[in-house]
Amino acid sequence: MSNNYITLTLLTLYVLAIIIVGIFNRKNESSEAYFLASRKLPAWLLAITFIASWWGGGSAIDMVDHAYVNGMSSFWVYGVPVLLSTFLMLIFAKGIRNITTISQPQLLAERYDNRVALLQTIFIIIFMVISTAVQIIVVARFFQSFFNISYEVGAIIGLSIVLLYSFFGGFKGVVLTDLLQFFFFLFTAIFLFYIAYDKSGGITAVNNLASEQGKIGYTSFFNDVSSNFAFVITFGTAWMIQANVWQRISAAKTARSAQKMMVFSFIAFIPLYLMVTYIGMYSSVFYSAIPKGGIVPDMVKQLKNPILSSIIFVGLCSAIMSTMDSLLNTGALSLTVDIYKKHIAPQSSPAKQVSVARLSTIIVGLLSLFIALKIDSVLTISWIGSDFLTTGAFIPLILGFIWVRGTAPAAVASMLFGLMFSSYNLAVALGFNLPIAWKIASIKQVAIGMTASLVIYIVVSLLTKGDVKKSKAFITKAKLLG
Repeated sequence: MSNNYITLTLLTLYVLAIIIVGIFNRKNESSEAYFLASRKLPAWLLAITFIASWWGGGSAIDMVDHAYVNGMSSFWVYGVPVLLSTFLMLIFAKGIRNITTISQPQLLAERYDNRVALLQTIFIIIFMVISTAVQIIVVARFFQSFFNISYEVGAIIGLSIVLLYSFFGGFKGVVLTDLLQFFFFLFTAIFLFYIAYDKSGGITAVNNLASEQGKIGYTSFFNDVSSNFAFVITFGTAWMIQANVWQRISAAKTARSAQKMMVFSFIAFIPLYLMVTYIGMYSSVFYSAIPKGGIVPDMVKQLKNPILSSIIFVGLCSAIMSTMDSLLNTGALSLTVDIYKKHIAPQSSPAKQVSVARLSTIIVGLLSLFIALKIDSVLTISWIGSDFLTTGAFIPLILGFIWVRGTAPAAVASMLFGLMFSSYNLAVALGFNLPIAWKIASIKQVAIGMTASLVIYIVVSLLTKGDVKKSKAFITKAKLLG
């Protein structure tokens, strides 16, 4: 019980610290200031908040458990998709930043029309709500395991903490708290890596145990790659167009700063994701099975020093919250800028928009909480959210930067197909007895969805008349190919 008191005290102090950061950054004169920090943040700071937003709950807890079971090939589930999407964003960062819009839907309205922008808003909100639910699931399980409270109470507490500091500070507050959370979690990950390495005896012990148990290719990076390739494509393409990352690119001072941010992030992701993969592999030596609640929470609970255990616990919480706050902020951006300002109150004052932004943050949080209380599979729900973006939004977004002939009707047709295709797959995943010619979360599903989306976009573009002048102006402004 004394351990819990120490943990609660440190967690309370930590929460107060990040809330104070949010309050000190609560003054936002406009939606651009609230969501992009007035485009004044340096590349290194944006890189850290980008890393913190992805290297979060899924990596800290879920990937360790995957690596325990599947070994080094688990890097393909999270690590490789992150590297692929970061590389793709490095290529497109210049164009994204040169189009000086606040949100992705605004960008698509400039390239196509308002119908495409509205569809993209729908995709973003769906993705952000589902992805926030994933982080709520992770933090709820962690609180449940550590404090012996119910899953529901853990979910409410975790979300409430993030809402408190996100509500006041907007994007700048998120970035500054992410800076604190990144270094906090970096210490935590390095410490757990050392503990796992020391306790296991290193990779030699892992190899020996894998040989004894007949786990062929357990320490091979290329073992059973085909089984994970669907994750690489779906996660890689979806995360490449993830709106909260484009938000960070748009917040950069210049296009060059945006590119630097992606280079810094790409280099950093390699050791960070390898580290959590090895933690899972090392743990296979001293765990005969994955403990209830997961390997990482159990490792923290097993630490003999209560103060150190509490510090590590708070570090893990910071990892989860650094991802959740980013998703909440971007979902709120879409509700505020792309729905309220665009369709409900175009003449609203900047102060009113900031108030709506804060209300939108709460709305996204509550929707995510509802899903988290109904579904508790991290990998499945991550796949569902990514499938919507991959099938529905990837083709119109990317080709919009490089193909002048692409038309607004083609983008609408491609996105509507993606929305229906992904919704159908979601219904099957949720248990509805519907006919289907492919396995859910398979490479066949990805291939069918993306190929159909691409074919529809190209064919409809060739059959319809587009605004070539508008398309050329957009591509010229992006300067992606120049």
